[in-house]
Amino acid sequence: MAETIKQIEAAPAAYPSPPDGLSEAAQALDADAIWQRLESYIAYRWAEREVTWIVEGCGEWHPPLAPATITKAEIWENGAWVEVEPALSPSPYGGDFLPGEGPYRITATVGDGEAEVPATVLEAFRRLAEYFAARKPEKGGVTFERIEAGSVSIARRMSPAAAAEAMANSGAGDLLRPYRRA
Repeated sequence: MAETIKQIEAAPAAYPSPPDGLSEAAQALDADAIWQRLESYIAYRWAEREVTWIVEGCGEWHPPLAPATITKAEIWENGAWVEVEPALSPSPYGGDFLPGEGPYRITATVGDGEAEVPATVLEAFRRLAEYFAARKPEKGGVTFERIEAGSVSIARRMSPAAAAEAMANSGAGDLLRPYRRA
């Protein structure tokens, strides 16, 4: 079985538009950064970009990102990349078949700029953006704060890992399960 060793993913020309109905604080956030955070969690892309994979081994191989259209396949021979002619053959299980040990360098266009972003993904964007907007960036690394107003005192402890746990804590991760990596 062929194994993906390395993935080089270019940035898209533009990410999809954020969903409607965001709070002012969430609208003020960098939408591209939110899309990048979502994409790091899933294996599906809506905005087109070029991706190159280095793959080793003989046998069936599936692109780790979707939708992918392979534009070039090369094999390392005698110290140089040589284009595979014809390009990769289909395998009986829906992937591509790599006939030799490789390594291979496979280039593809990933993403579908024409496809509409599903409502669940836009909702995941909204949840993640609102989660980040609700955090107080001006507090930096502060993990505990106490607010006192007259006889009322409120103490709040924040996890130092709150940003790292944002996908789970915001609920966005649950919505993205159908698009997760295998």
